[in-house]
Amino acid sequence: MQVSLSSFSSFVMCFLLFAFVAWADPTPPPPPPPSENVPIDGGLGYLVAAGIGYGIKKLYDKNKQQNTDNHL
Repeated sequence: MQVSLSSFSSFVMCFLLFAFVAWADPTPPPPPPPSENVPIDGGLGYLVAAGIGYGIKKLYDKNKQQNTDNHL
């Protein structure tokens, strides 16, 4: 009787284990491959505009300092 009870409990445990696996969600599809084109149009324009603005400010500050040095 012990062997029979052990066999039955093993069968029930395996059945429950496989039942939980069967209820699991399917695996999601793989992600799409990455695009070969890189979008650089949006941020690149802002970066160039900021660089030009910074350069103009540096030139303005340099000219302003030279003008104050000449008056002394």
